[in-house]
Amino acid sequence: MASKPKSVQAPQMDIGGDIQKYVSGYSQALPQVLQFEQQYRPEFLGLNLGDITNFLQGIGGQQGLFGLAGQASQATQQNLQAAREAELAGMTGQAGAVRGLAQALSPEAAAAVQAANLESQRATQAARGLNFQEQRAAQQSAREAFGARGMLGSTGSVAAEILNREDMLSRKRAEAARAGANAYNLASQFYTAPGYATLGSTPLSYQSGLGLLSSGMQAVGSATPQLINPDVGVNLGAAQRQNVLQAQMANQQAKSAYSSGLMSLGGKALGAAATVAPLMFSDKRLKTDIKKVGKTDSGLPVYTYKYKGDNKTQMGVMAQEVEKKNPNAVGNVGGFKAVNYALIK
Repeated sequence: MASKPKSVQAPQMDIGGDIQKYVSGYSQALPQVLQFEQQYRPEFLGLNLGDITNFLQGIGGQQGLFGLAGQASQATQQNLQAAREAELAGMTGQAGAVRGLAQALSPEAAAAVQAANLESQRATQAARGLNFQEQRAAQQSAREAFGARGMLGSTGSVAAEILNREDMLSRKRAEAARAGANAYNLASQFYTAPGYATLGSTPLSYQSGLGLLSSGMQAVGSATPQLINPDVGVNLGAAQRQNVLQAQMANQQAKSAYSSGLMSLGGKALGAAATVAPLMFSDKRLKTDIKKVGKTDSGLPVYTYKYKGDNKTQMGVMAQEVEKKNPNAVGNVGGFKAVNYALIK
């Protein structure tokens, strides 16, 4: 009667023991490690520093990090300048459209700006001199003032006439200045201020330039010198031991399956073996001492072999070879290939 497979129990943790083993092993290896460090550390350090220097400054005609960073910065600046110029040109070209949009949104405000501009032009034109009526009024006012005192035609009368004309011109200039200021304020509020707000906002080209610079600097700094890490040996050793442990566990599972009757070829020939079970393990990975002794009617090689961990000689085929000619005759049990001998000819 086949024995029941034993359950596999996980080993219990022994933190204190593990630490003691680590400290003991480290203390034993420390003198050799120190000797190795003293002998080779200057050479390793020189190599690593050389790698870092080459990485920063370049080697063999190739630019290092410093050169690539400067090149990326220069290219970014050029692209940003071109993008900004194109953006400003586009904004300039849209100035008329923006002005037309403002006028369409508020015709009343546009009319007020236009009226103030016309008034400013009129007042400015008027402030350039006196018309005939204004000159006559200045003369008449002076003559009346000095004629009443019997000084008509005197120097004072002439001076008063001149002062009257200058006073009129001064008032007209002040009126022109007020009209110009009013026109400027209305136009600034309606046209200029919104335009400056748009121009002063963060341009898309600036954001694009920042993204381009960031991408360039990330690409430049993505490569780093490959320094020697002594931990690699330790990690590889641990990985190798893990692989060995997994292989041992797979062999143990195969032996347990064999002991429970799942691998019962029973040392019989192919015809007898086919009557034991529909699927029987025949994975090449589970076998050893493999020797070819013949072949089936369909040309499949027949071998004698032993299952790993068992000294009994068996006879049969290899599941991997059967699978190539008749995939329907091969199944999978527990991660290993098994063969249905009833389908083999």
